[in-house]
Amino acid sequence: MTDFAKARLLALVVSAALLAGAFGSQYFGGLFPCELCWWQRYGHLAAVACALIALLLHRQPSLSRLLVWLALLGIVASGVIGVYHAGVEAKIFEGFTQCTAKPVIGSAEEMLNDILSRPAIRCDEVKWSFLGISMA
Repeated sequence: MTDFAKARLLALVVSAALLAGAFGSQYFGGLFPCELCWWQRYGHLAAVACALIALLLHRQPSLSRLLVWLALLGIVASGVIGVYHAGVEAKIFEGFTQCTAKPVIGSAEEMLNDILSRPAIRCDEVKWSFLGISMA
């Protein structure tokens, strides 16, 4: 097996395994994803798609190589989002999505509307961690 064939397979296996863990924790563990969790998954979904197509097009090395690089880009993008997400959870960064926005202060009706319009899953709270490392 060539190094490039290993890279194609590695791009597929890494992203597929991380997605399996994420979806498994959601559907079997009850840990529902926040908005940033979904953003992380998108990079891995793109990487799996690119790696699968690269495997199918193994007889066209230039196109297959491009797809592996795109898969790597998806993995790296997901990793960058994951670092940012962990920073939001640790209160190092302020989140810019709706799930971390500051609450509205005003009349009771305005506050109730604000609460009802927010997602139930917050991005700035650690849902699960192992040895101090969160899922993000």
